[in-house]
Amino acid sequence: MGIEALATAFVAAQMGQVQMAAAAKMLKMNAEAAKDIAQVLEAAQENMQTLANAAAGIGGNLDISI
Repeated sequence: MGIEALATAFVAAQMGQVQMAAAAKMLKMNAEAAKDIAQVLEAAQENMQTLANAAAGIGGNLDISI
């Protein structure tokens, strides 16, 4: 095995490590984004339930006479 082959193998191994690190970073970012989306949806659902409960009694005793 010549020096060129060893150098080529070393460079290929380094590139593989960079690609694996980039893939791991992207997977982590996707997981964090999915978690954030789930939190937003849960907050929206809680707000809608609060508004739905309040809406039933709103305006029932409102006097608009002048």
